[in-house]
Amino acid sequence: MDIIGIIMSAGKASVDVALYTLIPVMVVMLIIMKYLEQKGVLDWIVRVMTPALRPFGVTGIAIFALIQLNFVSFAAPLAALAIMEKRGTSDRHLAAALAMLFAMGQGNVFYPLIPFGLHWGEAILISVAGGLAAAAMTYHFTGRRLSSLTLTSSEDDIHSEKSGQGLITIINGAGSDAIRLALGAVPMLIISLTIVGLLKASGAIEVIASLLAPLLTNLNVSDIFIMPTLTKLLAGGTAYYGVMTEILHKGLMTSQQVNASAGFMIQTFDLPGIGIFLGIASRFVRLFRYAIPGALVGILLRGLIHLLLN
Repeated sequence: MDIIGIIMSAGKASVDVALYTLIPVMVVMLIIMKYLEQKGVLDWIVRVMTPALRPFGVTGIAIFALIQLNFVSFAAPLAALAIMEKRGTSDRHLAAALAMLFAMGQGNVFYPLIPFGLHWGEAILISVAGGLAAAAMTYHFTGRRLSSLTLTSSEDDIHSEKSGQGLITIINGAGSDAIRLALGAVPMLIISLTIVGLLKASGAIEVIASLLAPLLTNLNVSDIFIMPTLTKLLAGGTAYYGVMTEILHKGLMTSQQVNASAGFMIQTFDLPGIGIFLGIASRFVRLFRYAIPGALVGILLRGLIHLLLN
């Protein structure tokens, strides 16, 4: 087994994904988001959407997090979650928001897959539907015994004050944030792709494929999904996109398969995603067990809708 070669290959693939995919997409999207935020458009969206989404257990800054996850990246809602925790958002609402974010897809995977045939508008709408289902499940059932007491009354206000930033300042700031977020994913991506490469080189993938072959045959599912699925679980969405890019370039998967599997495969409920979200504050660790059933329900709903439509 050529371990050094596997590491070098993983490093090259990781840097290529960060430089030529994540950075361009995230720079543009973050500039748009920050400009809309500066102009008060996002605040207006939150005020308009809160009455409609409140029955799902989603209010205030959680709506902002929903927008950020679907339109920017998995890392974008972290600041919103941190603000919710700091402002004393109730355990019940916080658990609902966590389940919602675990169940939805992330913009940094949605956008790069558009050239490969992903139906972006459809995927976004289904992602939001799955997220709301996850939040409602958590708020009304698994987390119904959690406290609904919010410690402050300012939770629905995203920003207490506005700064008069110019367009150039917004572009520079958003560009710096995008580059930092994209490059920050490289170490985890290298490690994850290295693990996947080692599993592949050791023959573990073939063993798993042979064990799952009867089940996949009965379910009429191609074994081409084994590698992306393992990558997704172990390494997260960015690594999943890296593996999918290689598969799609080789013509081993069709755009129909990409769309049919999007509900199950493009979400943040994986080892890196769990670690990142729970690392914000200790309260998220305590609320995690209440969010798990809701997240699974949301992912299942998204997966079934994508399968039915494709």
